[in-house]
Amino acid sequence: MALPGLAVTGSTGGLGGMVARQLAASGSAQRLLVREAARAPELEYATPVVCTYGDAAAARQALDGVEVLFMVSAAEAEDRLQQHYAFVDAAAEAGVQHVVYTSFYGAAPDAVFTLARDHYATEERIKASGMDFTFLRDNFYLDFLPLLAGEDGVIRGPAADGVFSGVAREDIARCAHAVLRDPAVHKGKTYNLTGPEELTLAQAAEILTAGTGRFITYHPETVDEAYASRASYGAPGWQVDAWVSTYTAMAAGEMSGLSPDVHGLTGQDPITLAEFLTRPVL
Repeated sequence: MALPGLAVTGSTGGLGGMVARQLAASGSAQRLLVREAARAPELEYATPVVCTYGDAAAARQALDGVEVLFMVSAAEAEDRLQQHYAFVDAAAEAGVQHVVYTSFYGAAPDAVFTLARDHYATEERIKASGMDFTFLRDNFYLDFLPLLAGEDGVIRGPAADGVFSGVAREDIARCAHAVLRDPAVHKGKTYNLTGPEELTLAQAAEILTAGTGRFITYHPETVDEAYASRASYGAPGWQVDAWVSTYTAMAAGEMSGLSPDVHGLTGQDPITLAEFLTRPVL
């Protein structure tokens, strides 16, 4: 029996899992590309296929016969960009026609947020491959905000008074589902996915306090203080750079601005931070 022509990566994770469940609920057959078949979600019309981004030969085999690929960016790693390149090249060699890639808001070669540079480079690799593409450029995840506060309830970072337009993974998943249901309409498009509000971290802390019952505040650090306060984690330099530049990108205005694209793709307004905090975990 032929495997489905739609392939979905990341189905064992947060965003990819939401997308896979929505596709299953709407009756779409899909191929779930996973590291371990046993970890794949059990969904109707879904077939697990084992491969990794970095194993080009396995990826080519797993993608054989795929027409549309939903590519969730790989887990943060020092060689993530090389993994992306290997997977994109494998997809092109396997004959994939259209890649829908989850990128980052403001992706650019000189972005302040270091990982946004990797997303830009991945977009360029996809464009150069000759495959059709749709890019979903996601703003900062609202889902991560509660995790920014330390045990003392303080969010620390050099974001100054910069604003961000955080978006819930739930809204991103709905957008991805809409694109994957009718990909031809979205060929060559780049969508900026934001929430409905611009917030400073101080404002976000107030909303988190009201919505979680935990007293949360924001303490603006200098860049030097940010590196010093994260030194105890023993993380590699590229990762600390990514952590710190998340905040400096906010300070630089790279996460500001509101986009109509979530509503345009789904017909629904994106949810606010306050609304997100009342939602059940999906």
